[in-house]
Amino acid sequence: MRFAPSPTGPLHIGGVRTALYNLLFARQHGGDLVFRIEDTDSNRFVPGAEEYIMEAFRWLGIDFDEGVGIGGQYGPYRQSERRDIYKQYVQQLLDTGRAYYAFDTPAELEAKRAGHPNFQYDAATRMEMRNSLTLPKDEVEALIGGGHQYVVRFLIEPGREVHVHDLIRGEVVINSSILDDKVLYKSADELPTYHLANIVDDHLMHITHVIRGEEWLPSAPLHVLLYEAFGWHDTMPRFAHLPLLLKPEGNGKLSKRDGDRLGFPVFPLEWHDPKTGDVSSGYREKDYLPEAVINFLALLGWNPGNNQELMTRDEMISLFDLSRCSKAGARFDYKKLIWFNHEYILRRDDADIARAFQPMLKEKGVEAPLDKVTAMVGLMKGRVNFVHELWDQASYFFVAPTDYDEKSLKKWWKDGASIYVSELCDFIEGATTFDGAALEPQVMEWIASKEWGVGRVMNALRVTLVGAAVGPHIFALTDFLGKDETLRRARHALAVLPNV
Repeated sequence: MRFAPSPTGPLHIGGVRTALYNLLFARQHGGDLVFRIEDTDSNRFVPGAEEYIMEAFRWLGIDFDEGVGIGGQYGPYRQSERRDIYKQYVQQLLDTGRAYYAFDTPAELEAKRAGHPNFQYDAATRMEMRNSLTLPKDEVEALIGGGHQYVVRFLIEPGREVHVHDLIRGEVVINSSILDDKVLYKSADELPTYHLANIVDDHLMHITHVIRGEEWLPSAPLHVLLYEAFGWHDTMPRFAHLPLLLKPEGNGKLSKRDGDRLGFPVFPLEWHDPKTGDVSSGYREKDYLPEAVINFLALLGWNPGNNQELMTRDEMISLFDLSRCSKAGARFDYKKLIWFNHEYILRRDDADIARAFQPMLKEKGVEAPLDKVTAMVGLMKGRVNFVHELWDQASYFFVAPTDYDEKSLKKWWKDGASIYVSELCDFIEGATTFDGAALEPQVMEWIASKEWGVGRVMNALRVTLVGAAVGPHIFALTDFLGKDETLRRARHALAVLPNV
């Protein structure tokens, strides 16, 4: 298997899904996954894009067996470093008459398109153009020798039915007459195009299966013909073309504009565009857990067949089956991804969540030992979808309230609430233990002896400790705060709130 992104910008989330499916298939079948960089389009190269892609995969936990940054016996793995290899195969196609030189300038091609709206460089038009099929041999040699720029085009024979067996879509048949004579090589930068480079690399690196996006399906017949032209029929990989990722509403391909419009990222990491300075949000910086993103993506276009949603990577590998991939596009339900993130927060070890939350506490001016933060996480992580939400949900664990929620006061700070809390403080101060498990039955018995309502007393106390009628079990909170802080907060509230 291989995944070969182009360093032309940030890695789209659809590309992440493609890489993930390659990984699952390779691991399930005991194969290897190769990471290549497809940088043959020098005009579209973006500085920093390759490093971004590699960092994204590290964060997501998508690991490769060989390739850029890893090494291996079939390198180099950047296509720009394989010029001499590709030239041999370009020459082989020229020598066997399966390709030809074309000298048409961009201006000449543009003029042809202007005169023929549906112009295509193919069997019907190639003899009208400036190429080695129409020019004398000596003129061709003179043009090349004189440094005239040219491209090498693949000679497509019209009228043939080209069969592509797709592992998801079944047998796909395309007539070669609709194909144009694709450019395979450009003398301007001495680099091949995607079509030739990938075929040669797949053959030399012994790639047996190619899983890629639906957008590459139209190029599959050309790749079949290229394998045939080289005489590599027996080594042609088996193709699988994944369905598109669709907008959340389901109509059309998912784009960055959809994410901007609805407030979710379409890139794994935050991206700073070196040309425009624009900043695009990323899942890592938005506080998503990588395992949640991976699990969500796995189910966009694939069904494990057992209604299971939450899966470890090993479970995904075990269950993955291309025959259960959909042919139709998969709607990108970003709200479902938020659900996945919540579920994976619940699965994460409390201490891991605490370590992730500690820097956020420091930004708020709070220094707290890991064991205290871990204890808070254990009480509160079920209430959040993202780690950063713990501050809004649980800041009162570390910072005493300075104001009090009006709705909570209206409901609970009335009809003797100040008396309840004042006498409860005296009772707690005189208690022989402050451990919640032992203190709770004592308090309940005391409240019963007073013939007061438990809800009235405990919610009034909660308001003094939290600032609102929210939070975990009250005795879990008092255990966390400790006796001195519990009493300090309660008596401060008695001093500043109305005496009711």
